[in-house]
Amino acid sequence: MGALSEAVALGNFSRVTEFILLGLSDRRELQVIFFVLFFLAYAMVLLGNLLIIVTVRTNPKLSSPMYFLLCNLSFIDICCISVTCPRMLVDLLSQRKAIAFEACVAQLFFLHFAGASEMFLLTVMAYDRYTAICKPLHYTTIMSRRVCWVLVSACWAGGFLHSIVQTLLTIQLPFCGPNTINNFFCDVPPVIRLACTDICVTEWLMASNSGLISLVCFLVLVTSYTFILVTIRVRFTEEHWKALSTCASHVMVVTVFFVPCIFIYLRPFSTFPSDKHVCVIYTVLSPMLNPLIYTLRNHEVKVSMWKLWKRCRVS
Repeated sequence: MGALSEAVALGNFSRVTEFILLGLSDRRELQVIFFVLFFLAYAMVLLGNLLIIVTVRTNPKLSSPMYFLLCNLSFIDICCISVTCPRMLVDLLSQRKAIAFEACVAQLFFLHFAGASEMFLLTVMAYDRYTAICKPLHYTTIMSRRVCWVLVSACWAGGFLHSIVQTLLTIQLPFCGPNTINNFFCDVPPVIRLACTDICVTEWLMASNSGLISLVCFLVLVTSYTFILVTIRVRFTEEHWKALSTCASHVMVVTVFFVPCIFIYLRPFSTFPSDKHVCVIYTVLSPMLNPLIYTLRNHEVKVSMWKLWKRCRVS
């Protein structure tokens, strides 16, 4: 078959050496439209998040833990979309959308590394808002710079451990037959579905890993914001109103990011087909919305960006 990759002999079966990505559509006119849209989205994510990082780093007034965590979120968003989007843009202009087995595993590893790290970081950001609103007198002590560095390091370490588990469970599977992935990037559900063995135990292990991480982090976030709403309802001040506005932007980010992840990963992979259009939400749309939401709904960041722009024009 022309769609099958070249294979090398390995025991009693042939091992797949590359996969074919079907992408979002096989219609040429739609591929051109998708290329323009995703190129603009990728450029917006890079420019928007880099602007946030530069703005926070150059303004001493934006030195609170919230902006430190926001900088890290912007960096993770750049990493997350850079794992999938450049490859997708190249494939949209290519006739044959092939990816080597090793490159596929690498993409899977870095996607889950960045994705899980972002989940943990969003949870830390919710804890930061909970501490600022519910325990304002102890906020600077609880969320010291040292604590922030420890929490961010823990987010990256947790993402790394999660990704290592997913990758090891994937590469130990035999891939000897079909090599067509019905998606625009390599991810756990569509890849392990191609394995030439019973994947029942493996898929439940993976679902309990990725799915439970998504669900538990989401429940922790919902609980944190519930406590925040209760606190604001009891003692409402102008400062609490500003905090509530910040939390509203966080909730939007959390919803757009977590709900599709729970839908994709918290279910048996072989029973339900992978929805590649839902994958667009957490791989492209969520990183694109983050800089828009955090800048348009944050007065201090907007003012700092405007001052940075005026300094650049003068110089």
